[in-house]
Amino acid sequence: MGAMHKVWSVGFLAAMFFASPGHTDDVAATIEQRLLGWTEAFNEGRLEEVCDLFAPDLIANYQGVPERSYRSQCDDLKAVFANEHLEFRYRLELEEIIVSGDLAVVRLIWHLTVTDRATGEIEVSADRGLDVFKLQPDGKWRIIRYIGYLIGQPLEG
Repeated sequence: MGAMHKVWSVGFLAAMFFASPGHTDDVAATIEQRLLGWTEAFNEGRLEEVCDLFAPDLIANYQGVPERSYRSQCDDLKAVFANEHLEFRYRLELEEIIVSGDLAVVRLIWHLTVTDRATGEIEVSADRGLDVFKLQPDGKWRIIRYIGYLIGQPLEG
């Protein structure tokens, strides 16, 4: 067997592994767990864990908001957690995860409930998003890009 044939065989086997349904399912399950863990960490106000979902090279776009980096995203989240007047809680609605090699695309909807601690007034909204995850050198899947937008107008109650 020639050297080129060995290299091609190894490359082919690696491609088969990364494209295999079992691998894809494992990655999708890992990403789903990362998102569920993020939801729990957010709802409990654990900033470090919340920021860990985002890659250092994050570029985030949300309707009506200037583009965000990892630092500005985490600073915004820190301000949310520091708000003593409002309580923020997320619920995840996962729509689809597509995996290709070391990238994955996730379609989802975030349901946000904001409660005014003084008045008890509640506002509920939903944001549709598209997240791009990339496998990082430390073995964790993190969001490198996302885009999100509000679905309709905020709902009452």
